[in-house]
Amino acid sequence: MQDVRIDNVVIGHGHPLALIAGPCVLEEETTAFEVAKYLVSLREKLGIPIIFKASYEKDNRGSEKNYIGPGLVDGLKALRNVKQEFGLPVLSDVHRTTDVDVAAETLDVLQIPAYLCQQTSLLLKAGAAGKPVNVKKGQFLSPEGMSSATGKILSTGNNRILLTERGSCFGYNNLVSDMCAIPTMQALGFPVVFDATHIIRIYGVPSKDPRGGKPEYVPHLVRAGVAAGSDALFIECHPSPPEAKCDAASMVPLAKMEGLVRQAMEIAAIVRKWE
Repeated sequence: MQDVRIDNVVIGHGHPLALIAGPCVLEEETTAFEVAKYLVSLREKLGIPIIFKASYEKDNRGSEKNYIGPGLVDGLKALRNVKQEFGLPVLSDVHRTTDVDVAAETLDVLQIPAYLCQQTSLLLKAGAAGKPVNVKKGQFLSPEGMSSATGKILSTGNNRILLTERGSCFGYNNLVSDMCAIPTMQALGFPVVFDATHIIRIYGVPSKDPRGGKPEYVPHLVRAGVAAGSDALFIECHPSPPEAKCDAASMVPLAKMEGLVRQAMEIAAIVRKWE
């Protein structure tokens, strides 16, 4: 498996479990700073490598009236401020080829949203930027099908690739996670990240509606994903999820992060002992 180094974080076989965490979308800078400050304290307390994530834009909202984020210019400025103030590597989604060059000047990881994981022009542009690329597996793809995305990025000469499992379609609005997807995608040669917070979203229900997610199952999925051998976790978190402007029904409150991550690290230590 190809290890991926992101600043001082190394994700891959034989390395400690890593954490990609932060709010779904950038809101006020004070919120980003509050989350980043907490994550730094979590890193110092537990010793887990952490990457800060927040989208400067969410382009797949259910309505044109929903909050989509501060946009490219203001969002990247906020992410630069997080990097400078807290020393955390930063990750965000890129939705279009015209954003990639500018985004790559700030981001330590370019993330390809699940719906765009087969978008050839975007994958080639992201790969050519030379930064690590995290590709979220489309809900409509088999784990083996991600070889198409990795092949496109590899064709640019970039092998710094992460693959993220975030569930597969089960009916119209529900997602399920096949834990075999983790070792299956690792067999493609790349570290696999497990996203427990998007799997429990109920699509078609606004994220502000409590019925729009089942966050009580996030701990179960985290434990299962780590036990299945994931190299990193992807957990969206917020100081007060019900007040969040995106994915309010699925993010983890900061107050619950330490216990969740601590338990995940304990499971990861057992898994790595017997690998």
